[in-house]
Amino acid sequence: MYTPEMFESIKKVEATRESRIGADLRRMTADEKEKLLNEYHPDRKKDAFTTLKIGPNKGEKVPLELAALLEGNSRVKDLNLDLDDIDYDVDVLVIGGGGSGSSAAIEAHENGANVMIVTKLRLGDANTMMAEGGIQAADKPNDSPLIHYLDAFGGGHFDAQPDLLRKLVMDGPGAVKWLNELGVLFDKEKDGTMITIHGGGTSRKRMHAAADYSGAEIMRTLRDEVFNRRISVVDFTAAIELLLDENGSAAGAILQNMETGEHFVARAKTVIIATGGAGRMHYQGFPTSNHYGATADGLVLGYRAGAKLLYQDSLQYHPTGVAYPPQIFGALVTEKTRSIGAQILNVDGEAFMNPLETRDVCASSIIRECSTRGKGVPTPEGYGVWLDTPLVELVYGKGTIEKRIPGMMRMYGKYDIDIRVVPMLVYPTLHYQNGGLRIRVDGRTADINNLYVAGEAVGGIHGTNRLMGNSLLDIIVFGRNAGKNASEASKSIPTPGRLNLKHVERYTKELKDAGIKSDVFSPKLLPMYTHRKR
Repeated sequence: MYTPEMFESIKKVEATRESRIGADLRRMTADEKEKLLNEYHPDRKKDAFTTLKIGPNKGEKVPLELAALLEGNSRVKDLNLDLDDIDYDVDVLVIGGGGSGSSAAIEAHENGANVMIVTKLRLGDANTMMAEGGIQAADKPNDSPLIHYLDAFGGGHFDAQPDLLRKLVMDGPGAVKWLNELGVLFDKEKDGTMITIHGGGTSRKRMHAAADYSGAEIMRTLRDEVFNRRISVVDFTAAIELLLDENGSAAGAILQNMETGEHFVARAKTVIIATGGAGRMHYQGFPTSNHYGATADGLVLGYRAGAKLLYQDSLQYHPTGVAYPPQIFGALVTEKTRSIGAQILNVDGEAFMNPLETRDVCASSIIRECSTRGKGVPTPEGYGVWLDTPLVELVYGKGTIEKRIPGMMRMYGKYDIDIRVVPMLVYPTLHYQNGGLRIRVDGRTADINNLYVAGEAVGGIHGTNRLMGNSLLDIIVFGRNAGKNASEASKSIPTPGRLNLKHVERYTKELKDAGIKSDVFSPKLLPMYTHRKR
């Protein structure tokens, strides 16, 4: 499937391979990293952002694409809804059916709550399903939550909320134990000891994986547990607006059937937003590794109701998305590929960076190599660099790739590319939403009573850059956390009184007063790859 020009570059990769075995690729200094990020990271590109004119984060920087949604019209505008006609009445309403939503629902159910999951696609259609590399947890004798904290805090540019990060690392070992006991098939030695590996930016081997299907295996197990518990799941149904009670507390949501367009009223004592990420917003035109429904819905729902965002201008561009073949352009190439020894090379077969730098540094280095240095490999979509997978088997023996990254081998094999023989072409892909709704350590939003958030819709856990494996960890830790606390809170909350959408009326007036006229309706719900509006 590679072009003749690509094969010419591969010859140069092969010519340097022997000399690169065991090479000590220098890490960048802090000053070098900061200079690199300022010049090449997409988050530092000034013309890709604007200033919010309304809402809790008025006056703050936000990506242009997200601003259009936050300053757009509510989907309930002009709808004639009877909020007294209750279609669903539960203790805990979970919006989102991925890893965090499922974890939250399981814990809420365990705590005796009447819980319901509403998801705009199917249970499990989420970024969790697509995560590959593994889940971090400091559970080995040479490691500790403190060391994990230091790695993550530094990797996130010291911007993480300390209490949230502390919660993440302290609950990490228990989260992996919980998953293991639920039935997740982690990689293990013959004696049952879990195999762990390094990730970018980690000082210890604490990455637990299930081959390179880690997210799919975790989601399979969580989904089975949801079904086994007979937790109510309403699929192909999106939450399009939160409902508040007379005290301004979260009390449910307006739901829309994605197939029929019908609207329903769901009343709840507590609400958990677990809507995931935003890759399908295609910020700055980047491809994405995200699933089809990742359109920042939770940020819009929470913001319009009055919840503040944190680090809404920070996104993660995974350094290794597929650059070629075009059929899978932007798909994730797991960081585990680099963890087991694959090096990143330019068109001349030169290793221009340490492959285990943090993701933002790796991505920026690749962008620099392909732009100002002119060292990228031309592709139909632009440029890419090589990820030298044959080096892995040269060092660790035949069969290593099939055993450790079978998903990658299978994905490329569909296009007649054998990654045991030839390298992969990669380029940064939009991967993770670092920013999100601001929460307290118990999972509740800092601004709205009875509204909880879990997973990628949370801002502040990782700071402004996330390390590999901390995403699968945060959906479990903060999903369970939200489920426990939301269900416990529901025990002392009376059935909500009159439901209302007064916050939407106030927001609409604020738009008008700010002189904002928009033909955008939000949340986005699904990406549109046609010219059709709304």
